[in-house]
Amino acid sequence: MSLGVLNNIAAIYAQNNLNQTQNSLQNVLQQLSSGSRINSGADDAAGLALADGLHANEAALTQSSQNATSGVGLLQTADGALSQVTNLLNRAVTLATEAANGTLNSSQIGSANQEYQNILTEIGNIGSTTNFNGNNVFTNTATNVFVSDGTASGATTFQELVGSLSDASVGTSTATTTAGTTTAITNPTPTVPTATTSGTATFGFSSAADTVSGTLKIAVGAGGAVTENFATGTTLAEAVGQLNDDVSFRTAGLVASQSPTSPNNLIITGPTGVANTLTLTGTALSDTTASVTTPGAGVNLAGTSLTSASASAVLTNVTNALQDVAYQRGNIGASINELNAASNVASAESVNLTSAEDSVRSTNYGQATSSMASLQVLSQTGISALAQANSVQQEILKLLQ
Repeated sequence: MSLGVLNNIAAIYAQNNLNQTQNSLQNVLQQLSSGSRINSGADDAAGLALADGLHANEAALTQSSQNATSGVGLLQTADGALSQVTNLLNRAVTLATEAANGTLNSSQIGSANQEYQNILTEIGNIGSTTNFNGNNVFTNTATNVFVSDGTASGATTFQELVGSLSDASVGTSTATTTAGTTTAITNPTPTVPTATTSGTATFGFSSAADTVSGTLKIAVGAGGAVTENFATGTTLAEAVGQLNDDVSFRTAGLVASQSPTSPNNLIITGPTGVANTLTLTGTALSDTTASVTTPGAGVNLAGTSLTSASASAVLTNVTNALQDVAYQRGNIGASINELNAASNVASAESVNLTSAEDSVRSTNYGQATSSMASLQVLSQTGISALAQANSVQQEILKLLQ
């Protein structure tokens, strides 16, 4: 190689290699100090996407476990209240049995009846005042407990029924289920008539618990129509996921969502920032309401009095009420076990996903420290090489002496 002073090629090579070494060393030191192998998308783009997705699943599962635990708390509150009702009814059994005995006088029977009436009043009070987190427990309306892994397909809603409780309905009897009804969705109108920026079409369902079926056919402006078929029983959350997973739907610039304030609305939004008309000609969707399960009424003790003549009938009714309360508590216990199982599954999944995320995201300290040692040696040799390369051209001065 000829001698020259215009460019010090050897120094340039040494400098480039030293820069690369310093960048790699900086990256390794960042991994060691942060404990994370991935500190930016540049470190591992695919790994970052995987780790962030797993973390989102973990967050949903952790909260789902808490949701189920809260549901268990509500059911345990109801069960505890019913255990007191059982104690009250057992006292009523004692009073009715005592009143049926002919050895009591009218004053004593009157005292027994007064206590019996107090028992009925207290049962009514328990039914009307028992609450969990400010919400009445004995409403005879299902409480929805939502469990999810963060995906539409992994979402489950448990409808937990406690039943009602009053002196007119003590306990519950066999529940009845009313099947859901299916009706055609007539909104929105087939064509959104006005070209607007980010045109929106909203399908209103009677409840967020409803399911959708049928065909959605939608076009943006003069573009070709995108067709999506929903199987019977598709939830609104699943419909949103199915639409957004469809490549043709996304390519058309469409986005499906549920309104945060009105989750019973399925919303289709056109391309952002583009004036468009959403055409839905050919859409034929159906709204199927969820089936409703209602516990049967318990024994009606309201208005009854305890006398020597009615004692036998009261005893029979109270005994039947005890059986209905036991039936109600049995159903609540089954629901508690169901939610505990859901909570345990969510917790186990969260632990496994955390382990999977950790294997992707965490720094391998054995590998990182080994790399650091190697890079430190390269850094030192690179500095030495650069110094030597810079001194080589000093030899040219000897030729000029």
